[in-house]
Amino acid sequence: MEQRFFQEDLEYRILAPYATKSAETKGRARKEAPCDIRTDFQRDRDRIVHAKAFRRMKHKTQVFISPEGDHYRTRLTHTLEVTQIARTISRALRLNEDLTEAIALGHDLGHTPFGHAGEKKLNELRKDKGGFVHNIQSLRVVDRLEKDGYGLNLTWEVRNGIENHRTSGSPATPEGKVVQLSDKIAYTNHDIDDAIRAGILSPEDIPKEFTEVLGHTFSGRLNAMIRDTITNSQGSADIFMSPLMADTLKGLRRFMFQRVYESEAAVKENHKVENIIDNLYHYYLEHPSEMEGEFLRLMEEGEGVERTVCDYIACMTDRFAINCFQKLFIPQAWHVL
Repeated sequence: MEQRFFQEDLEYRILAPYATKSAETKGRARKEAPCDIRTDFQRDRDRIVHAKAFRRMKHKTQVFISPEGDHYRTRLTHTLEVTQIARTISRALRLNEDLTEAIALGHDLGHTPFGHAGEKKLNELRKDKGGFVHNIQSLRVVDRLEKDGYGLNLTWEVRNGIENHRTSGSPATPEGKVVQLSDKIAYTNHDIDDAIRAGILSPEDIPKEFTEVLGHTFSGRLNAMIRDTITNSQGSADIFMSPLMADTLKGLRRFMFQRVYESEAAVKENHKVENIIDNLYHYYLEHPSEMEGEFLRLMEEGEGVERTVCDYIACMTDRFAINCFQKLFIPQAWHVL
């Protein structure tokens, strides 16, 4: 028996009845021969991990732009924390852990350089073209931009989870719902940790109404939220917290927006980010031939200049965007022999 058949059979025997089975996938946009070792969802997970966009996340901002210190989260470490939380929940609920992992690893592939500040600026620049949101861009990355414009050809279930991971989304699978909630659990808690490290918050600043429910430590907060989610989602295809925990998470997120995300320390560099993105966007609109070759081919294949420039900038890491800006707009020293 091929290993894939064994894995697919194992899913029917150990997963919950409502868990998504890899043998029942709605398939890929382009048909291809299945792997004889891996299930389709395992194959998708591997394709995402080996993608260039996945590697670039290590140099993309999570919250704090250009932080001094090696211990602040990046977009990549955020993704890994989401994946760890989502896998824990999925395993406890007997859902398809491979599908969960693939969605979690791919959910932020479309994020811009400089985090949400970069996303906000690209959205403004693209407002007459439908705007820009990172979940739709993540889907575009896996569908079109990776593998030199041919895409990763992922399964429908993974693509649906990536597209719908934001709060406004409606994932079609319980595994997608796990990732959607795990994303909030992850960033709310690790952003508190980073804000304390940055001196923006102290542990005593967290309101008592939240610490009474969650405890006073990073691990305690995570443990409380994950346990609550597992307890309340048992035996259901839906994924949810108790009313008390859900209200606590919402309140904690509001607190973080007030004290961290919109704080002077977090946003003081935003106008510089906006200037970099704005200048790069308009420069490449006027000089599209200076983009890298794979993007030139996309433009030649009918994507259009504006769409391709948007893709090019969204794919940049923080440091690549800064280097491009310096090269294009900052006078360079003369080297006299």
